Amino acid sequence: MAIDLKTVLKAAKVSDGAWGTQLDLLGCPAGYCREEWNLSHPDLVLKVASSYVNAGSDVILSNTFSANPFTLDKHGLGDKVEALNEAGARISKQAAGNKAWVFASVGPSSKMLCTEEITEDELYKAFFIQAKALKAGGADGIVCETFAELAEILVAVRAVKAVGLPVIASMTFDTGPDLRTMMGVAAGDAAEQLTKAGADAMGCNCGVGIDGYIKVAATMRQHTDLPIWVKPNAGLPQVQGGKTIYREGPEGFASKIHLLLQAGANFVGGCCGTSPAHISNVVAAVKKAR
Repeated sequence: MAIDLKTVLKAAKVSDGAWGTQLDLLGCPAGYCREEWNLSHPDLVLKVASSYVNAGSDVILSNTFSANPFTLDKHGLGDKVEALNEAGARISKQAAGNKAWVFASVGPSSKMLCTEEITEDELYKAFFIQAKALKAGGADGIVCETFAELAEILVAVRAVKAVGLPVIASMTFDTGPDLRTMMGVAAGDAAEQLTKAGADAMGCNCGVGIDGYIKVAATMRQHTDLPIWVKPNAGLPQVQGGKTIYREGPEGFASKIHLLLQAGANFVGGCCGTSPAHISNVVAAVKKAR
C-alpha cells in the first residue's frame, strides 16, 4: 500500500542533502554520468546514502536524478535505464533500512515541450519507464525535482501516479522579483496546478538559498493544503577558480530552518552545497523548533 504523506507528517521531517557533490568528493570524474556508479561503484553510492541516514534524515533520495532515457542516451547508457534506476533505489533502501523512507529522485528530461522538442506522449513514456524501475527497486515514493517547465512536471506526476507511488513535485525558482522558475512559472500557479494534477506533496529545491525559499514556501502554503517540500542550496552559488562553490556552512544554514517551518514547510533538507554536516544541524534545528 502506498504511504500517505499527510499521515506520515505528524511532525516536520528532514530530508537529505546534496548527492552530486558528495559523489564528486568520492572521486566521480567531472562530466561523468554519476548514475552509472549505481552499477560500477555501488559501495560508494551506498556510502553517500548511509551518510545521510546517519546524519538523521527521515527521507533520503537516490542516485537517479538523470537516469532518464534521454540523458542516459547522451552517455551511451540508453539500454541501462531500468538497471540503473532499480540499482539506485535498491542502494538507498539498503542504507535506509527501517530508519528512513526512500523517495527516489527523478529530474527533468532536458527536453522542452514548449518548443515542441518532444511530445507529451514521449515524455510520459520516459518518466513511466523510470518510475516503474524505481518502484521495482523498492522506492517508497518519488520526488520529481528541479523542474522549471510546469507542463513537463505535470507529465512526470501523471507517470509516477500511474505506477502507484506517491509523488512529490518540486520546482526550481530563481528568477525575477517574485521568484519564478526560469520558464516563468510562479509559485502560486505551480501549487494550484500540481494540486489539481494529484501530486501528494509539492515544493522547491536548488535555485536560491533558504532566504528565497521562505517566500516560495509561504506562497505555496497560501495555494494548497498539501505537504510542502523544501531543499534549498547552501546559499547562492559563486564561481571561484573555475569551480562552483557554496559558502553557507552547516550552522548558518540550519539557523534559518525554523523560518521555513513557520512559512509552512513540512519536509526540509538541502540541495547543492549541503552535506551530512548540514543535515545533522538541520535535524537539531527541527527538534528545537518542535
